[in-house]
Amino acid sequence: MRYTKDEIIQYVSEEDVKFIRLAFCDVFGVQKNIAIMPEELPRAFEYGIAIDASAIRGFGDVVNSDLLLHPDPDTLAELAWRPETGKVVRMYADITYPDGTPFECDTRTLLKQAIKTAELQGYAFAFGEEQEFYLFKLDDIDNRTYEPYDNAGYMDIAPEDRGENIRREICLTLEKMGIHPERSHHEEGPGQNEIDFRYSDPLTAADNALTFQMVVKTIARRNGLYADFSPKPLKDAPGNGCHINVSVKPSDNFVNLNYMIAGILDKIQEMTLFFNPKDESYSRFGGNKAPRYISWSAENRSQLIRIPAAQGEYCRAELRSPDNLANPYLSFALLIHAGLYGINNRLALPDPVNENLQNADPEIIRNLRKLPETLKEAASLANSSSFVKSLIPQSIIDTYSK
Repeated sequence: MRYTKDEIIQYVSEEDVKFIRLAFCDVFGVQKNIAIMPEELPRAFEYGIAIDASAIRGFGDVVNSDLLLHPDPDTLAELAWRPETGKVVRMYADITYPDGTPFECDTRTLLKQAIKTAELQGYAFAFGEEQEFYLFKLDDIDNRTYEPYDNAGYMDIAPEDRGENIRREICLTLEKMGIHPERSHHEEGPGQNEIDFRYSDPLTAADNALTFQMVVKTIARRNGLYADFSPKPLKDAPGNGCHINVSVKPSDNFVNLNYMIAGILDKIQEMTLFFNPKDESYSRFGGNKAPRYISWSAENRSQLIRIPAAQGEYCRAELRSPDNLANPYLSFALLIHAGLYGINNRLALPDPVNENLQNADPEIIRNLRKLPETLKEAASLANSSSFVKSLIPQSIIDTYSK
């Protein structure tokens, strides 16, 4: 729902809102926020609220440390788990320098710029994420353990699946915040879960991805559990993936979709640093349906990109290599530009690989390109990429490469 600034100020006054959280993220997509009181809201809309950028990863140093947060009124949401009296609401914020110039390392702004580029060329992209997470027990002093909440398997039901009520509470909370879950189920790993929500425009989808993780972690903790989104929390169990579904309109009977996929396949090695930004990200590749090779197919879950069985507006490509440590704003921006690269250059889509690549004959995979095998290799590919450097500030690339 879209609100004007005056409507939000009136809502805060009439609904007994006591705290307004202005949310943003660092260059890695880790959510941050600052809480302001209601009387500060007009100033926030008019001038912005100052923060010390030197304390935020990738944002700068103590010499030039002042940045301003400008709340986006379209992102207003009540934090449903906070008290009914003295409510708390949240808005995502864009970041500028004190003179009003957009801050180049604000990845939300980078995504807005990508969306604008696509619009000027006549294209609209949509995204949805499928995030997997583990639920672990806490110890006697509320520290996380690596003991799974249950030992259930894929799509098991209660009583083996003990996460059923947790997922239900998460879904109901998301609905109250204007996010619409589509399905939820137990995943393959012990204590592992997945909740998928409806696709939307890129900016809303990225905002929702951050909100989703916050809600899951909050609800888990309220139930005496720890929600772990990391790529490989248990050595001998499936990792946590973040499958990104992307579509483009107009699709022209799937011609543009095919070009878009070809563009993503062409640039994926150079972009992997930002989809898989930590050393542990690379331990997930090649096992439990996590891809290692650069290929595509219809429905085949061993591929990097698969085309799910769907009709009409639900036709999309599913990128299966990213994990939950990826910054959604940065990820979506790169995918938009890679998709546009494929469309504008009419790149031919390679032949599909209709094999299970996790146990395929060596002759089949011999000629397939591979994803980077380490963070160091991914960083080297990103740093040598003119495509990446034309889109992402060098300071962000350097931060990811450390």
